[in-house]
Amino acid sequence: MGLFYEDLTVGQVFITPRRTVTEADIVNFAGVSGDFNPLHTDELHARKTPFGQRVAHGLLVFAILTGLRQRTGVFEGTLIAWLEIRRYRFLKPVFIGDTVWGETEVLEMRETSRPDRGIVVQRVRVYNQKEEVVQEGELVTLIRRRGEANHL
Repeated sequence: MGLFYEDLTVGQVFITPRRTVTEADIVNFAGVSGDFNPLHTDELHARKTPFGQRVAHGLLVFAILTGLRQRTGVFEGTLIAWLEIRRYRFLKPVFIGDTVWGETEVLEMRETSRPDRGIVVQRVRVYNQKEEVVQEGELVTLIRRRGEANHL
């Protein structure tokens, strides 16, 4: 079981494992999303862009972040829902072969009118292998409270 609302503190930081972005990731994401923009799927086209090569879909990288966060187990079974994604920014491109990892910091916590849950605002950042921030933003989440976990 992951951490409950009461287990969290403002300023707490969680680091995810790393993962390398592959061509298969881009092809599969294009198929699922329907986004076959040549910037992602056509090497010859992408070479003519300012990036000089194919770029991973921004939302693919965000999806990878969510999977990496899940692998930490921090919110396993205690995350009820995402309520909002705030001020999310795509700062740098991610290319095939880049290795990414995430960082989550608890920014604020507040109780709700229901005793079985609390709201937690988290800053998330995605880094590449050069330790550059490639994406960042805030997630507003609903997290189970310890004493009420069995009453949902």
